Amino acid sequence: MRKFAKMSLVAAVAVAGLTTSSSAKALEDAIKNVDVSGTVTYRYNDYEDNYGEVNGVKKHHSKSTNNYKIALNLKSKVNEDVTANTRFIIGGKQAGEASLSTHDDSDGQLNVTLSEVNFVYTGIANTAITLGKQALATPFTMARDSMGNEQTGTGALAVTNLGPVTLAAAYFNQTNLGEDYGEISDTLHPRNRKDAKGNFIGDINGDENVVFVGAMASFAGINVDASYIDLQDIADAYTVGLKAAYNVGDVKLSPFVRYSSLDLDDTSADNKLFKIGIDAQMGIFDAYLYYGHTDDEGGTTALDYSAETGMDPHWRVTLTGINDADAIYAGVSAQVLPKLNIALKYSSIDTGSKTVDTGDQEEIYTKVTYDMSKNFSTYVQFGQFTKDKERGSTDKDIDSTIGRLNIQYSF
Repeated sequence: MRKFAKMSLVAAVAVAGLTTSSSAKALEDAIKNVDVSGTVTYRYNDYEDNYGEVNGVKKHHSKSTNNYKIALNLKSKVNEDVTANTRFIIGGKQAGEASLSTHDDSDGQLNVTLSEVNFVYTGIANTAITLGKQALATPFTMARDSMGNEQTGTGALAVTNLGPVTLAAAYFNQTNLGEDYGEISDTLHPRNRKDAKGNFIGDINGDENVVFVGAMASFAGINVDASYIDLQDIADAYTVGLKAAYNVGDVKLSPFVRYSSLDLDDTSADNKLFKIGIDAQMGIFDAYLYYGHTDDEGGTTALDYSAETGMDPHWRVTLTGINDADAIYAGVSAQVLPKLNIALKYSSIDTGSKTVDTGDQEEIYTKVTYDMSKNFSTYVQFGQFTKDKERGSTDKDIDSTIGRLNIQYSF
């Protein structure tokens, strides 16, 4: 991380909370105690969707966007026991990226928001207590992302380490959940059922209390974690995961298994997602193979498509939120040069059951990553995405060519 002296005087004053009467010495001390980190990311997406022919006319839709996001983290040591943290986002909604269509938008300006402001107390041995507006660091949410939305809340989080076991507990009286941008909180009820007043049942407004508890342990190379979250009057969920790492000759293997369940408060339907997989590495080669399955009553066990209780890796094919489905994710890559990596990835979802509305999906793409330096990386990926039409829909199947360019600077 770079020292705060790299930043402007305006930013320094804002973070340090100084007034015009502050002395030059106080300003100098404040600058010395502040570190800066973050990311600057640009992404170009180009999706060419083909829907077949309708009455002899080919149906085609082109969607291309320029996406931008800058995340700036400021960390200031107040005293020996307290650290102040802030995170600024230059981008779009919900601490996410600004996405500008090359077909419909001009080169518009980006929003600047303060997504986190909190204090961390470490005066208790092996314990950290965070108070204020902070990232929702749970397996069910996406706390931070260099390109994408982030979930935050105001409250308290306590983490303590007891040898091989780490315990965490949190309470939030406000969150940014339910903004319906890059998350799946409002799809818990796909039929959009309404109550007697006409309000959608299960919608998250962000003013609900959130309680979270979790435990992590490590024994002989095996990591175990278990977490529980409760969203007031909406749902409660839990997840249990197991990871390991060991060598078989020259091959490094990392298997994992995870089971997640989410129970809605206003219905007897349970959402369940089970996934199992293994990563392997030998020499310049890496490979992975994952399998996932969702319950016939529902497959929404996360509040964001990129959460740990969801199903990654994917590009456009995600198992999360789809009920009674099976998914396969596979990939192989080679570090052909110290700075160049080439990968081939495949994802497939079989929705099989007649009760689901979403059709089968499949994607295959290649990804080329070039790390010019430790803090500057670029990748290009290109492939094919197909999706069967939804049952009962008059829409056609989708056969799409997909492309992406991503450039990221980390500091």
